[in-house]
Amino acid sequence: MSLWTRISEALEALRQGESLSEVFGRLRTPPERTVAFTIAVIALSAKMAKADGLVTRDEVTAFRRVFHIPPDDEPAAARVFNMAREDVAGFEQYARRIAGMFKVEGKPCGADSVLCDLMEGLFHIATADGDYHPAEDAFLSRVAEIFGMDEVAFRRLRARFVPDLPLDPYSVLGVDPEAPLDEIRASYRAEVRQMHPDQMMARGVPEEAVRMAEQRMQAINRAWEEIQSSRREPA
Repeated sequence: MSLWTRISEALEALRQGESLSEVFGRLRTPPERTVAFTIAVIALSAKMAKADGLVTRDEVTAFRRVFHIPPDDEPAAARVFNMAREDVAGFEQYARRIAGMFKVEGKPCGADSVLCDLMEGLFHIATADGDYHPAEDAFLSRVAEIFGMDEVAFRRLRARFVPDLPLDPYSVLGVDPEAPLDEIRASYRAEVRQMHPDQMMARGVPEEAVRMAEQRMQAINRAWEEIQSSRREPA
């Protein structure tokens, strides 16, 4: 059964009167978690679209590029989007429901978190049109707060997608600039492991969405190279 067939079944349950919380309640284990992840990205993207007042063609294209929606399944994706956009529930209520499903008790929203993967997807879509709107920034900042992502982690993620913001290599890897190189190397390798496709899919991220990690990997590799270069002894 395809991802979008399962999404269509979830939509049918919503159409028949079940709440989003009830539908999410049945989507807690693989492969159903991939359905929940995709619905969450669509739903929050719809709420984010209301934040800046419009949905651009680039944003729609970005979503299609990440999820590879087959033409026959585009109506199902559109129904999720429109249902979320028209729902009277605010985006904070949506974000809390999603956080309750994916958040691991006692564990921060780190690089190995489904919620971090989801935030990355939202940034990918928000910046697809080349214009990062202040309303989108406020929206994503509040969603990150609800997800349990601290301010440093949020700024680090935002800097990877918003080119106008400085990208400090130590912040990218989440390490102290005074840390020894071996410790920084260990952090770098841990980040790389968490972005392995098998690790991401084990967290319930759809196979298509693993592509979103490519930009994160580029930033991490670049940060590690910059740190290595700065630590080398001059010839």
